[in-house]
Amino acid sequence: MSRTASKQRKTGETEVRLSLDLDGGAASANTGVGFFDHMLDLLARHGRLGLEVEAVGDLETGAHHTVEDVGIVLGQALDEALGDRAGIRRYGSALIPMDEALAECAIDVSGRPHVAFAAPLPAAAEIGGFEAELTEEFLRAVAANAKLTVHLEVRAGTNAHHVIEAAFKAFARALRAAVSIDPEENGVPSTKGTLSS
Repeated sequence: MSRTASKQRKTGETEVRLSLDLDGGAASANTGVGFFDHMLDLLARHGRLGLEVEAVGDLETGAHHTVEDVGIVLGQALDEALGDRAGIRRYGSALIPMDEALAECAIDVSGRPHVAFAAPLPAAAEIGGFEAELTEEFLRAVAANAKLTVHLEVRAGTNAHHVIEAAFKAFARALRAAVSIDPEENGVPSTKGTLSS
């Protein structure tokens, strides 16, 4: 069974094209925001995802619209690729060190979007055109559109690059576990019988 999706979104601020394979494949990111491309590459590698992203946005106003819209489209692709959620593990968690930073993420493919995010990030920090506060914005966009419950806490860290990278890696590893196929699960892992709404 194919667990793939291709999505695109065009607004007055951005144009995003994205393809996703939950079971691996090629990965590339070209958003015009260097650090964000690096984070998307990490997400693909540690999430074991096939993920190709092309985005053009109004970067003269900052990276916010581009990052948020990529998150929206990725969430929509996740939602579609997961289908009725039958056979998945549903839950995933990861604890990831990155030098002095330590990030923990837990995900439930619940059908109920929610994000609890805490990280020692100075609001004014910017790395390669990526404002630190966009980490949370990206996660919120993905979770809202894929209908995920995400708890992500960076327990320690002083270097903004390390904090953000640890957060993305923890999210990727938790997502990898949550969407993986559970050979002992014959249906949708919910007493309600559905996780898609």
